[in-house]
Amino acid sequence: MTTIKDSVHDHIEVQGVGAALLETPSVQRLRRVNQLGTASLVYPSANHTRFEHSLGVHELATRALEQLEVRGDDARTVRAAALLHDIGHTPFSHSIEELLHRHTNRYHDDMSHLIEEGPVAAVLDAHDVDPDRVAALIAGRGRLGQLVSGELDVDRMDYLLRDAHHTGVPYGTIDIERLLRALQFVDGSLVLGEGNVQTAESLLVARALMNPTVYNHHVTRISKAMLQRATVRLLESGAADAASVARMDDPALRVALRDVEAAAPLAERLADRRLYKRAIWAEYGDVGRDRANALLEADPEAIRDTEANIAQAAGIGADMVLLDVQGPPAMRESTTKVTVNGEIRELTDQSTLVSALERAQLEQWRLGVYCPSAHTESVGQAAERELGLEIEGGRIAETDSPGRYTSLADFEGGTE
Repeated sequence: MTTIKDSVHDHIEVQGVGAALLETPSVQRLRRVNQLGTASLVYPSANHTRFEHSLGVHELATRALEQLEVRGDDARTVRAAALLHDIGHTPFSHSIEELLHRHTNRYHDDMSHLIEEGPVAAVLDAHDVDPDRVAALIAGRGRLGQLVSGELDVDRMDYLLRDAHHTGVPYGTIDIERLLRALQFVDGSLVLGEGNVQTAESLLVARALMNPTVYNHHVTRISKAMLQRATVRLLESGAADAASVARMDDPALRVALRDVEAAAPLAERLADRRLYKRAIWAEYGDVGRDRANALLEADPEAIRDTEANIAQAAGIGADMVLLDVQGPPAMRESTTKVTVNGEIRELTDQSTLVSALERAQLEQWRLGVYCPSAHTESVGQAAERELGLEIEGGRIAETDSPGRYTSLADFEGGTE
């Protein structure tokens, strides 16, 4: 058995298949993948890694399994899935995942190819753990898959607590002990027991507050956009392909970017925190449903063309403008199942907070156009014309205007 001191959960005990998996290169690589991508440029102490998070998920999974009285092979497989659930992450976590997915057709939780051979496969085989079952759990399939990837998963519980702890932001603080004690399986569904509507709401509120404060902070989004563009230039140079980039860690990607002439200027800006600034930071009400959905559906080439048009109109180089279209707001936690008067209900049907938080998410949505600080005025004016925006009160939206918003359904596809 291995005992590890953790900043969030105190002492974590890992034994059996978990202890063996800790020693594999795939899990050790997570020590070199930042949990929050480029968010440390906003919150300097946010240097925690996917390795720490994976240990935390293993710990919470172990506690949840005890509460749910799951033992034997099932428990061993869930604990293995908890430790391995993030080994498919690309460098800087989610920052370049979507970009690489366009080339590899894989997201971080599509990682069966990483556990079917090599050291991880050898460990699973030695402990009679089926890699196919592990992959299924990580993908959220089956009864126990809900515990690893679902509305009430231990992954979400750990990252909210851990991200809040390391950023110093209090909004992600949730009552972990209450959540774990309230977990039940009812007719194959993972639910919270009677009297826990507010417990479920706490997850929703924590995520809703962490989104604008941490995950979608404008500096996080600017640096993420710069990292994405630098990675595009790396791929276009032919110095590395998407599959090899996906298996890099953060330091390796930084080096690779600096070694490519077209990517180096952005890589150096990121290293020195000489970030682009906001020329446009537009609210949903300024962009409108049709334009927002058109931008969300636009392919990368169309986005690059729009950036080039803005840059040309502003009289600067085509590579000096970045257009950042935030994804549709999503509230997966709103479908959390809770027991009310002996009946299993979805939180969205029981809680009046859900609709208020959906509205808040829509009001927090932003469209960004970024460029070097010396050109924000000219780029902002050009972007307004190119995108057809009519921004009330200036190009940088500082306050919300609730009357100009309707619902998340305005985004095609609605919410998750």
